[in-house]
Amino acid sequence: MRPILILSAVPCEIELLVAALDEPYCDPNAVFSATEGNLGATRLVCCAGGIGKANAASAATSLIERYHPELIINIGCGGAYPGSGLSVGDLAVASDEIFGDEGVLAPAGWMDMKQVGLPLFSEAERAWYNSIPLARHEAQKAMQLADSHGLQLVRGRFVTVSSCSGTKARGLELARRHQAVCENMEGAAIALTALRYGGIPCLEIRGISNLVEDRDMSRWDIGRAVEAAQRFVIKVIEEYTK
Repeated sequence: MRPILILSAVPCEIELLVAALDEPYCDPNAVFSATEGNLGATRLVCCAGGIGKANAASAATSLIERYHPELIINIGCGGAYPGSGLSVGDLAVASDEIFGDEGVLAPAGWMDMKQVGLPLFSEAERAWYNSIPLARHEAQKAMQLADSHGLQLVRGRFVTVSSCSGTKARGLELARRHQAVCENMEGAAIALTALRYGGIPCLEIRGISNLVEDRDMSRWDIGRAVEAAQRFVIKVIEEYTK
């Protein structure tokens, strides 16, 4: 069986998963250092590839080439948009990832890549612009698993941005434009890379660390968010092999 690739931005987002591995091994000389090991009967490769789209795409490409995973799980924390129904410590799973910055800011307003006429990826007669789909079957199974454990898990569109929204007004703008529930800085890049490599199933699960409002980090709880996401992903992986 090919491994499951776990990708995060920073080490704290995968530290519980790494600690749960049997016989972990890490090649310190790799361009993107990843820890390999077994979680039960499942082989995992865990990597904190860095913050932002450039790091995320580079790490995903390097690790897909090395390990040929059968599934990618993108894990981390995210900021919940107003109206999403999410609170700090809740969990969210992506139905689609949206490149929130790619486009043109024109006098009449923002235009996405489809309006501009430039796809981010095309293959045969299909083209993908700002919206990248994620694994539907795996996301539905995650929803069922959360329900069976009494966990709050919201499924919806995620927006990937280069500049995080630090005002409530900006959060409302992006939430309404994309009909989205939360934002992050890596997910769309990983989803697009998985799509390029033959459509590797990609599941994205994030713990909510903060609400997108006028920036006040005293109201954030990153530790709670990353712990919730990792503990749930461990359950997802245990269920995956059944």
